[in-house]
Amino acid sequence: MKADWTVDAKGLSCPMPLVRAKKGMDRLNSGDVLELISTDPGSKNDFKAWVRTAGHELIDVHEADGVYTIYVKKK
Repeated sequence: MKADWTVDAKGLSCPMPLVRAKKGMDRLNSGDVLELISTDPGSKNDFKAWVRTAGHELIDVHEADGVYTIYVKKK
């Protein structure tokens, strides 16, 4: 998947991946896609809740070898 902005939050624990992603979203226009890369297992649930409350669209979440890649489309 092609992202318009990537946030590398590997090695950071909650709430920093979400904080960094929110700052990344500020750089994007409506319809753009943010890619978050995180090693914090809580990121998966944090992002599901955040996109629901913020109105963004969760496009994809996948995990490979303890690394979570999350794609969010800005509203």
